[in-house]
Amino acid sequence: MDVLEELNVFYRGYEGEKGFIGCTENGALIPYVAVCKTARPVVLLQYAIHAREYITTYIGMMQAAHFAKIGARGTAYFIPAVNIDGIAEALYGDKTYKANARRVDLNVNFDARWGGGEKNVREKSAENYIGEFPFSESETRSLRDFTLSVKPDMTVSYHSKGEEIYWEFFQGQKARERDFHIAQAVSAATGYPLKSAGVSCGGDKDWCIEKLGIPALTLEVGSDNLTHPIGKEFAEEIFIKNRDVLKVITEIL
Repeated sequence: MDVLEELNVFYRGYEGEKGFIGCTENGALIPYVAVCKTARPVVLLQYAIHAREYITTYIGMMQAAHFAKIGARGTAYFIPAVNIDGIAEALYGDKTYKANARRVDLNVNFDARWGGGEKNVREKSAENYIGEFPFSESETRSLRDFTLSVKPDMTVSYHSKGEEIYWEFFQGQKARERDFHIAQAVSAATGYPLKSAGVSCGGDKDWCIEKLGIPALTLEVGSDNLTHPIGKEFAEEIFIKNRDVLKVITEIL
């Protein structure tokens, strides 16, 4: 089975809260599952917003199953595959493809200093194209609307690769101190160092920090020595490094 088939099996067999946050540009439903231990804090985790990074879909499924067993407090929403159309292209077409079906890079399509990134492009492309306007894509609108509906205390975006953590986006001093404390704890749990994203804008993390005022992290998983797309055989070792991320976050929030 490919990763989308495995996600379908996981979703159908999941016995807790589940549903769909919306659909892709090609009409595929975008599933989520939730694990609720206590009403707060609420953490939203999204995976595979970049097509070729579908190794993170496996991590999302593994984290959801693990948190259902060991989570002590909090509610976690897992969206294992935001960019389903793009994943299909990466599986059966261009293996290094990042964008969605309309050749928009979804992680530069959010309303957070949109178009201000140093790598942004303004023509349709397999990566880095910002779209016609913020939230021009069904996937980013779906993620935005679902995020607003569940009112998370924090979000986590999973990407690959590099084994590093991004946590900054023009925060004020008080928010910066709060977010740095959380990022340090997640760094200690994973072994991933904190990094600066440079002049990068328009991402889901950026939008959550700037528009919602909540902490948000981007975790890049998988060694930089690996090639895209990272094979499923590396999922277990990546999961082990990320196994305690939610436990650490929910203990702090």
